[in-house]
Amino acid sequence: MDLEPITARQRQLLLLLLDRPEGMTAAEIASEIGVSVRTVHRELEAVEEHLQGAGVLLYKKSGTGIRLESKAPGAEASLRARLIAGKPADYSGEERKILLLCALLEAEEPVKLFALAHSLKVTVPTISNDLDEVEPWMKRFGLSLIRRRGYGVEIEGAESGKRWAICRLADEHVDYSDLVGDGYEDYSHPAIARLLSMIDKPVLLDVERALWDMGWSWTESLTEEAYTRMLIALSVTVSRIRQGRPIESIRPEEAGSAKAMLADARSFAVRLENTLDLRLSDAEVVYIAKLFDAAGEMSEIIELAHSDVEMVEIAHRLTEAVAKRTGLDFQEDRTLRAGLVEHLGAAMKRLREGTRIRNPLLSPIRKDYEELFGIVRQAVDEIRNGLDVPDEEIGFLVMHFGASIERLNQPEQPVRAILVCSSGLSSSRLLGTRLRKEMPQIEVLGNASWYEAARMPEEQYDLIISTIDLPLSKDKYIRLSPLLTADDKERLLHFLQRAATKPAGGSGGAAAAGQDERKAASFERLRMQAALMNEIVALLDGFHVYRLDNAPADLEGTLTDALSRMHALEAVHDPGSVVNRLLERERMGTQLIPETRLALFHTRSRHIAKPSITLFRLAEPVPLEEGLEADVILLMLAPKQLPKESLEVLSEISAMLLGSELIELMEQGSEEEIRSFLAEELQHFLNHRP
Repeated sequence: MDLEPITARQRQLLLLLLDRPEGMTAAEIASEIGVSVRTVHRELEAVEEHLQGAGVLLYKKSGTGIRLESKAPGAEASLRARLIAGKPADYSGEERKILLLCALLEAEEPVKLFALAHSLKVTVPTISNDLDEVEPWMKRFGLSLIRRRGYGVEIEGAESGKRWAICRLADEHVDYSDLVGDGYEDYSHPAIARLLSMIDKPVLLDVERALWDMGWSWTESLTEEAYTRMLIALSVTVSRIRQGRPIESIRPEEAGSAKAMLADARSFAVRLENTLDLRLSDAEVVYIAKLFDAAGEMSEIIELAHSDVEMVEIAHRLTEAVAKRTGLDFQEDRTLRAGLVEHLGAAMKRLREGTRIRNPLLSPIRKDYEELFGIVRQAVDEIRNGLDVPDEEIGFLVMHFGASIERLNQPEQPVRAILVCSSGLSSSRLLGTRLRKEMPQIEVLGNASWYEAARMPEEQYDLIISTIDLPLSKDKYIRLSPLLTADDKERLLHFLQRAATKPAGGSGGAAAAGQDERKAASFERLRMQAALMNEIVALLDGFHVYRLDNAPADLEGTLTDALSRMHALEAVHDPGSVVNRLLERERMGTQLIPETRLALFHTRSRHIAKPSITLFRLAEPVPLEEGLEADVILLMLAPKQLPKESLEVLSEISAMLLGSELIELMEQGSEEEIRSFLAEELQHFLNHRP
């Protein structure tokens, strides 16, 4: 084993494990060496590579933690001697590649191999090998690596591609906490510090404030992930313009695709120019419009999952498989189903694109939910649809099921808390249910994104509990682990005690305010019930069953005829555009409901005027992907901007399609029979909605 490239932190980590033969958890290691749990997991990956051929294995076991195990007598002693004698390198292999990419993306001219090797404290052959490894990654962004003897190395390609590459590096390696917290907790990790510098963290917060001040409803409806990615891209844009790296021109077809967001982009550009004292060209305005459009598309992927039969079916099969193995009635937990469907929409996209998946909580999840982890792994392997699902993704799913297990009948709590979690609904729901179970004095009001929490009026909550750093003063919130450790509970109790001793505005006023808030909450629940009822009635009123005399073996023609009917009903503005979108979705994976002849075609588009569900029974079967055919098509259409009440109702109808009774009615029942069935089921949903 060659320990020469090992970093000082990796050496510290190995020496610590050598001193603790019984093993340690990642959280214990993080506490000992003064870094985050996420950093420990990153370093463990590199340590495993360094240990190859050393006669020592890095052994990870749920419930036991992490420990070293000798394969041969004296191997651990030999390893210790070499660690003590060896000189640590400055960067790990992963750090070096990130820093190498950052240097080349920022360089204004070719860089000599010798200069790169000197700055990264390795040999020229090592840099050459690193370049071989990063070259395929750069091609994903339309970038080429130019290497010539006597000339040096440079990245060639469009400025937009270089910005995209910087954003992807940040997305894969930087946590939200690093971006928006008071500071960066681990500046000893130079690659992350370099990425934060390229993003220009202070600018990102200025950009976020400017974006929020625009007061657009569409930004408020974005998912947290889409919103944050858009902010990173906007901040990188400002940083690159200030470096003299503007986008010179935009191809006409690109400008056309961003047309819908162009007016908003121009307004925002003016605000940015005034706020940050810079000049944005017309090409940059179009580029910003493309970023806005991409953020909306990314949010749609998550939201469409709720009415996507594939996602609902996977969630249903997964829930049944886990319920069968545990004997627990997960099927009745609507919160679990909604959380799984939302998570699976993004997870399937990550898995199909081969995106790196990070789960810094994987080790403690394995420890706290050892048996459940194994059960979920078996269930996923049973239904994985040909995808290789890593343990990191299994960990997220375990958090959903763990939260469901702990979601028991809990008394109402007097202390109102808002949760902020960077890992999404899985971690926030787990933390929420743990709080309800173990801290009964806390009432979890709901989840908020980091940018919503930073602006929430203080009278709406008593405390903010976050799993990441927030752009707030430390007395405004407390940061905990989603797993709510014993130390977390003790810190939370102290935090509550301090908050309780703060002067209040008088008990009478507080009581009156509390009474007003309860009245407001009751009114809000009534308003939501009324909105849901209105959506249900509108959908059922507009439901129709048609017989379509379609041509054989012609899916496009059949969909065109169906959309023409919808256009006549004023439900669709541009039938051709909607047909193209439906055909594209079918090419990505068949819309046929398994073991039926019914296909659910659904989409959201600005070319759709109102939500609708319409059934078409075909004279001739139409061909679908994978050699399948459909005799019946259910169209589920909705506008691009969709109220959450509509989304919730459409999601519920999608879930019903997994039951045989509705399938049989869709295939053979009358319009009135189908409408009556939907009305009865949706009434039940409304009455039992949490």
